[in-house]
Amino acid sequence: MAEFNEKAMRAFNDKLVDEFRANGGKALSGPFVNAPLLLLTTTGAKSGKPFTTPLVYTRDGARIVIIASKGGFPTHPAWYHNLKANPTVTLEVGTQKFQAKATITTDPERQRLFDAQAKVMPTFNDYQKATTRQIPVIVLEPK
Repeated sequence: MAEFNEKAMRAFNDKLVDEFRANGGKALSGPFVNAPLLLLTTTGAKSGKPFTTPLVYTRDGARIVIIASKGGFPTHPAWYHNLKANPTVTLEVGTQKFQAKATITTDPERQRLFDAQAKVMPTFNDYQKATTRQIPVIVLEPK
């Protein structure tokens, strides 16, 4: 697997965040066109600064489900460590912006939610196969 390029990923995400906000919560280019996309803003675990990350999601009833895949790389994404330390997050879904509480799921719920998202977005199965870590699944519940 290629080395994770933090700088390139940040530039890609920043462009996607701008596109999302300029187009009513939609991506108009790249791999996320027509994908259910949200913006997750976490508080830095060490810095205390806000960080915004675009992520695909699914729903489980009223809950929003996100997966900390980092494309199958061996480490968790920074946003996962941030919400673990500070579980109150801000979500932007479409044109709505609201606070939510993040909860890291455990099995069997984790597996059920992972499978449901992977059924819609099969790439998540590839990400899990590419790493030895168990990819975390997080539920977000509006406050």
